[in-house]
Amino acid sequence: MTTPLRLVFMGTPDFAVPSLAALIEAGHQLVCAYSQPPRPAGRGQQVQKSPVHRFAEEHGIPVRTPKSLRNAEAQAEFADLKADAAVVAAYGLILPQPILDAPRLGCVNVHGSLLPRWRGAAPIQRSILAGDAETGITIMQMDIGLDTGAMLSKEAVAITPATTATGLHDELAVLGARMIVPALEGLAAGTLTAMPQPEEGVTYAAKLTREDGRLDWTKPAAYVERQVRALTPWPGCWFDAANGERIKVLAAEPATGAGAPGTLLDDRLTVACADGAVRLTKVQRPGKAPVDGAAFLRGFALAVGQPVSSEAVAD
Repeated sequence: MTTPLRLVFMGTPDFAVPSLAALIEAGHQLVCAYSQPPRPAGRGQQVQKSPVHRFAEEHGIPVRTPKSLRNAEAQAEFADLKADAAVVAAYGLILPQPILDAPRLGCVNVHGSLLPRWRGAAPIQRSILAGDAETGITIMQMDIGLDTGAMLSKEAVAITPATTATGLHDELAVLGARMIVPALEGLAAGTLTAMPQPEEGVTYAAKLTREDGRLDWTKPAAYVERQVRALTPWPGCWFDAANGERIKVLAAEPATGAGAPGTLLDDRLTVACADGAVRLTKVQRPGKAPVDGAAFLRGFALAVGQPVSSEAVAD
């Protein structure tokens, strides 16, 4: 590295921590970290600082947690940091134009997709859910649009039939950390030119809700299986059993078999879908420990040929 850059880091969840660590390790001057305000979390709903907030404090970096950056006071405080650049990774707040304009080199984003595919809030989960063959990291020069800025660098990783949201999240977090340091240095040295995003191939990764986790047996089995891999642990997948219990589905795999959508096909919790079948390999009843499908059925009044959920209607 030539001259250390004066940086502001803006991020909130675990995904952003490796990038912050990489910037510290590279010898850059982290003058401030911005993160979402502490919020209640966990079973006890204790107010907790974000992963980035905690990591920054552990490394002696001042932390700011504004609820918004739209007011003049917050924008003036940001400009007063006189940063060479701001690095943004899953921060969670909109950056208005005065924030984008304040650093000498602008604001650079570590985004978890191959832009322009999967702009928006949930690119990792949406890429698995859609059955994409690959995704990756794009280092992007931010503008006022939603992930529309010019690209500084891009690197792909494969999505396999075994890829889960948790595993892909961790892989992309590490990849982003590896990419951000050379991208910043190339930007500062003038050796890296930002390329506009293609106009074709734009998709949007809408924010996830709990309802996205509802399993619909009238979908193809391949989709239901991807849904479990994509949406575990958040928002989680589930179905409502005929007795009213909401059953969490923590793992599933493709299976052979056919029947009316939602029908139980065997004693291993294989369920018929619109096209094919899926075996629910780890499930959880309310207030109980997770168990495999066979163990679940031993303690649950459900016979082969019956619908597994209240929405399903067997022939």
